[in-house]
Amino acid sequence: MIKEYAGKLSISDACGTMQVRRQGYYEWLARRENPPERLRQDQILTVRIKNHFYESKCIYGARKLQHLLRREGFLASRKRVGRLMRKEGLVPITLRRHIATTDSKHSLAIFPNLLNQDFTASAANRVWVSDFTYIRTDEGWLYLCTVLDLYSRRVVGWAVSATIDRHLAIAAFESAIKGRCPAQGFIFHSDQGSQYASADFRRVVAEHGGIQSMSGHGNPYDNACAESFFRSFKVECMDREHFSTREEARKVVSQHMLFYNRRRIHETLGYLSPAEFERNAPASAYVS
Repeated sequence: MIKEYAGKLSISDACGTMQVRRQGYYEWLARRENPPERLRQDQILTVRIKNHFYESKCIYGARKLQHLLRREGFLASRKRVGRLMRKEGLVPITLRRHIATTDSKHSLAIFPNLLNQDFTASAANRVWVSDFTYIRTDEGWLYLCTVLDLYSRRVVGWAVSATIDRHLAIAAFESAIKGRCPAQGFIFHSDQGSQYASADFRRVVAEHGGIQSMSGHGNPYDNACAESFFRSFKVECMDREHFSTREEARKVVSQHMLFYNRRRIHETLGYLSPAEFERNAPASAYVS
């Protein structure tokens, strides 16, 4: 306001009317026209933070954004990143409870748990984990089965269907086999769902040299990586969408799988995406 009336009143009179110090006005004017270095850095950081935040589909918090900024040469504390996020109203999406979909109440053969909650793998294509989830559409449920490689957390196979049966599990498994061609003796871990325990599924896994492993009855922690993937998937992708048809849902699932494998960074992978982690892995990490 002082600047607006500067041509009509002297600076001294304008400052007196507004009850501010004349020196204070000049200091404010200088800061506005020549902002201090930290303010300029905050402005640059804010632009980069907003870009990464929206590219992540609004899922990254301050910790992951800090690591992305560091890759670009911007050194900022997590506290500073969080402050700039709050200033811009950038609130990451939070996780919700995941509901189990598989039926483990059956009389089919059960395999022993070979992982015992050890979700690490020394090389790619040595340990795969799998699970199901559901997607609501106006046409009815669409069911999704995925296969993850524990080495890189990459989705190596997936399939969708209007029915949650052994054929869906086999389709997801075969898509993983087609893309990865694992060596004999790899472990395929799942819960005790009838789809994975069926004779048809057991036969397909055995034909490709896989060894099945199953979680303890009713223990989601035994398949925590697959459960965690679906918790994130529902919040980051499905919960924000409304699907008129199953085909609409399938297309969004396909897009999200590409984003997840190529762009979504993981703390457990050193803040790399699954694809980046695999590109940086030594040749010895691949067994085929």
